[in-house]
Amino acid sequence: MTEHEDILRRDPRAEWIARNRLHPLHQAMTQVSVVVRGPSGLVRKSPHQVGFIGPNGIKRIDRLAGNGQMTAGATRRRSTAQEVVLPLHQVMEPNAYIMVVPDMAGGRLTAQDKDILGLAHELAKQRQAFDADERLAVVAVCFGESKEAQFDEAGVDRLVHLSAAEYEGFAPEQRLQALLQLDVSYQPTHWLFPDSVHGGTDLACRLAVKLGERPAAQAWQVSIDTTICRAASGSQDIQRDTPRILMLLEECGQAIDETRHEVLPLPFELASSEAVYLEDKGLIAVDPNAVPLAEAEFILSAGNGIHNWQQFHDCATLLGATEGASRVAVDDGFMPRMRQVGASGTWVTAQVYMAVGISGAIQHMQGIGQCDKIVAINTDAGCDMVKRADLAVIADSEAILAELCRLAQQHTGKTLEQNEVTSEVSHVA
Repeated sequence: MTEHEDILRRDPRAEWIARNRLHPLHQAMTQVSVVVRGPSGLVRKSPHQVGFIGPNGIKRIDRLAGNGQMTAGATRRRSTAQEVVLPLHQVMEPNAYIMVVPDMAGGRLTAQDKDILGLAHELAKQRQAFDADERLAVVAVCFGESKEAQFDEAGVDRLVHLSAAEYEGFAPEQRLQALLQLDVSYQPTHWLFPDSVHGGTDLACRLAVKLGERPAAQAWQVSIDTTICRAASGSQDIQRDTPRILMLLEECGQAIDETRHEVLPLPFELASSEAVYLEDKGLIAVDPNAVPLAEAEFILSAGNGIHNWQQFHDCATLLGATEGASRVAVDDGFMPRMRQVGASGTWVTAQVYMAVGISGAIQHMQGIGQCDKIVAINTDAGCDMVKRADLAVIADSEAILAELCRLAQQHTGKTLEQNEVTSEVSHVA
């Protein structure tokens, strides 16, 4: 036996057979082991062994039942995950604070807000490593209506919630006055804002001017000493000392997922506010289909499962949703090419994406990857869109859309004709 005979070597032909499902030896080759040796020499788990063959002969990944193999005639059993109680993180009598001002779009913490809260705790750990006597708490400062019920799992140690009517809508002056009073009362080590169009950037800039600080914009890598910011449309990075005020991009930190936090109210007495010069007159009614698909916040998207297209258009009008479509619906001529959602169409970032009769091709799933909440209406409970959805309705799309139209008319008190007239007037204006 030579000294090289014990070295494991790759078999390119075996790897090619394992990738080719039509090869007669594919089944025997892929059943050998779930572990393969990658091109770099590291042992990897074979993705070809994950999943099961569905009733239509298509390979699926069971994300809810542990990727178990289905037996003939058996229904897939969804494992009931036991409720896990996360350990409680407590900050007793804090003497330092990091203030996070989340966007709270729609009254709930966004994914970007949760990333920023995670980054705040990373900064707190770094500061406490240098000063063991510093008991630092992460404070969330929220304005207006709040529908969030999981502040504890997002990493909020202390909460300041200003829910008065004067903070609703566009109220940058009132919110700025509250932040200035908080800064005087608690002298936070850092102010963290989301760098977004939902108001975080505007409010951070106003606070920086009042405090005489030079903020960091488009920040994505932050430590207590240095901050790296994106520049030149994301093609360059700028490194600078970490300031007090930071405007942060998405994925700037890891969201909290291993601890619960107290969410105790932070004592704060708001002094009388100064005179304000901006008044919110409310939103202007616009035609939802006049909003570019990439900027729409609510999209009703149609796929191959739609048969009553007039009903789909009526439902989008009543709901005030921007219309989208899958590639199949566009190729069949039911929707214009500008309405196509997906990797070969438009990448969307809607707050709510409602997919009606869309199975979920990989190109379509890529295009909706940045959507916050996804609602799927489909008759196939095993399709990829249903597995990706936050809420799935397994029923005929025509019946569901009819009920949505009825509920929308009942909620707004307007008929379809009145909605169309309002849309036409706002579009002309």
